[in-house]
Amino acid sequence: MSSHHDHSGPEGRADESRGQRLGHGGRRAQTDHSGHEETFRRRFWVSLALSIPVVYFSEFVQEVVGYTAPTFPGSAWITPALSVVVFAYGGLPFLSMARTEVANREPGMMLLVSLAISVAFVYSMASLFLPGTTPFFWELVTLVDVMLLGHWMEMRSVRQASGALDELARLMPDTAERVTESGETEEVAVSDLAEGDVVLVRPGASVPADGEVADGESSVDESMITGESRPVEKEPGSDVVAGTVNQDGSLRVRVTKTGDETTLAGIVRLVEEAQQSKSRTQLLADRAAGWLFYVALGVAAVTAVAWVLATGFDLAVLERVVTVLVIACPHALGLAVPLVVAINTSTAARNGMLVRDRIAMEEARTLDTVMFDKTGTLTKGEQGVVAIETADGWDERRALAVAAGVEGDSEHMIARALRTAASERGVERVRVADFENLRGVGVRASVATDAIPASARPSGERRDPEDGETVHLGGPNLLERLEVERPPHLASFADEAGAKARTVVYLVDSESAVVAAFALADVIREESRAAIDALHAMGVEVAMLTGDSEDVARAVAEELGIDQYFAEVLPDEKDTTVARLQSEGKRVAMVGDGVNDAPALARADVGIAIGSGTDVAIESGDIVLVDNDPVDVVRLIRLSRASYRKMQENLVWATGYNVVALPLAAGLLAPVGILLSPAIGAVFMSLSTIIVAVNARRLRGVDLSA
Repeated sequence: MSSHHDHSGPEGRADESRGQRLGHGGRRAQTDHSGHEETFRRRFWVSLALSIPVVYFSEFVQEVVGYTAPTFPGSAWITPALSVVVFAYGGLPFLSMARTEVANREPGMMLLVSLAISVAFVYSMASLFLPGTTPFFWELVTLVDVMLLGHWMEMRSVRQASGALDELARLMPDTAERVTESGETEEVAVSDLAEGDVVLVRPGASVPADGEVADGESSVDESMITGESRPVEKEPGSDVVAGTVNQDGSLRVRVTKTGDETTLAGIVRLVEEAQQSKSRTQLLADRAAGWLFYVALGVAAVTAVAWVLATGFDLAVLERVVTVLVIACPHALGLAVPLVVAINTSTAARNGMLVRDRIAMEEARTLDTVMFDKTGTLTKGEQGVVAIETADGWDERRALAVAAGVEGDSEHMIARALRTAASERGVERVRVADFENLRGVGVRASVATDAIPASARPSGERRDPEDGETVHLGGPNLLERLEVERPPHLASFADEAGAKARTVVYLVDSESAVVAAFALADVIREESRAAIDALHAMGVEVAMLTGDSEDVARAVAEELGIDQYFAEVLPDEKDTTVARLQSEGKRVAMVGDGVNDAPALARADVGIAIGSGTDVAIESGDIVLVDNDPVDVVRLIRLSRASYRKMQENLVWATGYNVVALPLAAGLLAPVGILLSPAIGAVFMSLSTIIVAVNARRLRGVDLSA
């Protein structure tokens, strides 16, 4: 196949060596397809320029077009002389690659091309000395030109398909500003950085290595890694990824990973491995190209025998054989799958989907069930405030301001949830004093009197604003200790939340009255709803498994519209759950975090590791989704289906072309006056190649949005 040949001609090897570049920081060298592209582009234009006089002085062309070329001493040798140059210069890459196919005992397109041009060349040279024969010089040079053009197109398409990978490799900066012990900075090569070094990342600069922010606050553009368009805020303790771009503030970053260990290097490595692997459809195309070689030889032999028996041996016999060999060239077949796969891989990478196994990517189109792990995949894996109910005289914002203020210094997950809720709603926390943690019950603190709504006080009561008021925050145990009762509507709110397996905490004022209730739960991602709705629209069932209780699982499943769920599943039971669905005849994808879900990911027909973030080199998933977005599963299936359609369309075009053209080339319709010349055969072959290449490139325009 053309996409997998060793371009081992003299210029091909030189360009190969130039095309290998070692990235900074120990990045893996990437093959630059622009070297091959330049080789074939140059050979095409040179050969085309030399071919114009050959065509112009061709007797056949003069006769068809109706002109007479001037003659002068030596003019008769212009055509053969230039044809020799075109054959030697333009045909050399094909002859070299054909030699590789013979050495590998893998006959394919290059061997057929070489046979065709070699037969045409030898016959044409011999015709100079054989009376009554007509040379094929103009057919020979146009055939070489068409082949060079087709291969140039292929290299250009492959290079453009690999563009996303090359762009990723170029994201890494060449140098970094390392902070010395004296606090000064020194410019060093990224490859010289070591774990533990501290680097200064100025506004607008790229982060040189994975690390943790040691000092400074800023926002960082991580879109090239996660696909997230909005800059991500960073503060001391935040993780940063190599290749991402710092925005508006300076950061000092302590290096945790360098070189091949960085996230970006992992992405490049995974995409590179995917591009080197072969899908089942591609293997089918490889086998088809191999069989076509034998078919072509067989048809050529039958053609020769049939024409010799019918008309005797003459020029027409050799012309038929040459035409059969030209038509049989599986250039389009060679492009049919590789171009689609290459574009598929780069498109997936640009959308945050890293393909480790092409077969899995291809099989994603057949999925009828997607099983999600709940925590951290469909949910954020952290507690959040999902509902608030208040007593008369209080509103949600005031209650949240007091609750978040009381929990201002606590690291408990409920405290973090309340502070996060206040921040997301733009609520300013009230200032508190005398904070006290009541172990196993809740917390207590003093807030300013004016933090309590006047409308919530007994009628006519006035208090000094300087006086503080004690408030409590906690769960049912707190209410028992304080011996307070909930108002009926707050009790109903708590009962409803409990039925959904939500945690409820209460705010109690200084009058020992319950003034607000907060329902907390593992927050469901907004993207999860969109993903599940889209999967259902595609005819795919959605399942969920979790180690949480039946109540929690049922609540999440009902809220998201999940078809079936499995609760209280231990990590070592997840793979058996996947196997149970498979035993029902279902094609199952498992979506998890790739760590404790590893057995289930391996068991599934397609294992999808999601939310790997800075650990893209995860080994348990067939496909790694860089971002923490369940909607990417929808994009994955859509891309897989679209890619398979393109592969099918291209295979139909390529093989259908040969099925129709070979009989015509053999002269099946000669009795009715239809004969294909080698040149016309080359034109038809080129047209088939162009159609396949253009159709593959249309994959870039497929809408993957959910």
